[in-house]
Amino acid sequence: MSFIKLTKVERKRFLLLIACLVAAICAWLFLALNNKYVYTAKTELIYKDEPQKKAFKALQPDVVDLQVEGTGWQLLFSRLRIKPQSITVSLEKLNNRSYILFTEQLSQINKQLETSQKIISVKPDTLYFDFSKRTNKRVQVKLIKKFSFVKQYGLSGEIQLKPSYVNISGPQEELAKITYWVTDTLKLDDLQHTTNTRVAIKQNNLNNISIYPSSVSVKIPIDEFTEKTLEIPLKIINNTDFLNIKLYPKKVKITFLVALSNYQEVDEDFVEAVVDVNEWKQLKHQSFTVKITRFPDYCKLINVIPNKINFIIEK
Repeated sequence: MSFIKLTKVERKRFLLLIACLVAAICAWLFLALNNKYVYTAKTELIYKDEPQKKAFKALQPDVVDLQVEGTGWQLLFSRLRIKPQSITVSLEKLNNRSYILFTEQLSQINKQLETSQKIISVKPDTLYFDFSKRTNKRVQVKLIKKFSFVKQYGLSGEIQLKPSYVNISGPQEELAKITYWVTDTLKLDDLQHTTNTRVAIKQNNLNNISIYPSSVSVKIPIDEFTEKTLEIPLKIINNTDFLNIKLYPKKVKITFLVALSNYQEVDEDFVEAVVDVNEWKQLKHQSFTVKITRFPDYCKLINVIPNKINFIIEK
């Protein structure tokens, strides 16, 4: 295979031709990307100036298509980073009507964009809303927590929230679906002392529901735990035929962890252990399984000895 051999002068001319071609392409791209173009950007809506005496529900998704005029550079990178990622829309007009026109707010919306961008139109141009009577409801606060404790320490009682309820207001049909409201996740590590703090109420994702207050105080009772053992008499349940049942043994030993502050307080009255006659009558078991039916929430059960009970039924 033969190659075309160029002289030194011809090689210089060829390289000069390539350089001119590349320069021409770069100049064309630069001029083209500096021109104005219209491109579409999907954008999330954030509402403000919500009507206070009306409960509303948007009849379309909270995402619209912006027809944005910008340079070719912006068009080139619009899929990598769309600005803005959200726009704020005023709902003040809903006090007098049931729809919002973007054409009336284009100037305010354009102020939220980069100076080199300009919104020409929005699709859809009109947002429609459904209205219902605004009502109030009181629901319990549920703490979302993630705790870790120093060894041998733990919760010594119930966590106290103040207030333990929040007031929510909005459309009656929406409030009917809500039975409680959660907090942000409260994360605390290496706890070993009773702790007081505040946690924010979970941010509302529904534009037509308001929540008060926005945060609650939290008291977390913490104490050092130690082992304690109690002998608990067994109770027989479901003995509907009033059989004469002898248990061997009649008591069980339960070992559990209890906070030092509650050590003297927790006694046999706080714990209930039972055996179920239906294990023999229905399941034909030859021994009863011990079930703990009452136990303090702030204690931690370690074991029950024995957990199987022999029995004799006297006729």
